[in-house]
Amino acid sequence: MKIINEKGKLFGVVNIVDLLVLLAVIAVAAGVGYKLFAPQIVEATSKQVPMTVVVRVRGATPFLVKEVQRNDQVGKKIVSGSSFTDAVITDMQIEDYVQQVTTADGKIVDALDPSKKDLVFTIETTVAEDTAAPSIGTQEVRAGRTFIIKTNDFETTGNIDSVQIGE
Repeated sequence: MKIINEKGKLFGVVNIVDLLVLLAVIAVAAGVGYKLFAPQIVEATSKQVPMTVVVRVRGATPFLVKEVQRNDQVGKKIVSGSSFTDAVITDMQIEDYVQQVTTADGKIVDALDPSKKDLVFTIETTVAEDTAAPSIGTQEVRAGRTFIIKTNDFETTGNIDSVQIGE
């Protein structure tokens, strides 16, 4: 029995060109799957360490301050897109909002704003031990970056003051 017959069919059943196209499609699908899911697989199998992120909302308006006092966010999970992450708000402090102003004689002094406050959120989660780009959901976490604090009933934007990975 011939492996390829006179019509170009492998074992008389499958056209060899169709087989090559099928193999190419499988290879492309495997490559795309690897690119999409390999980072998640590596992250899932890596040793997980704790990460603490401190996010400061500078100069929050009285309305926002009253809202976080009324609707406590401590203990709530951070939302990314429309899904919960494993990151949790573990602490929230309200601090005085101090800004620098120039006086009439040209000096720069710190002035306490009588109505605005700083909201300081502490968020805890776990990340892969040697991650190059720690993240919560789809947001990368680095000191100085803007971070959206989003729970199922609250959302605001602040700046990351500090990130601590590991013990």
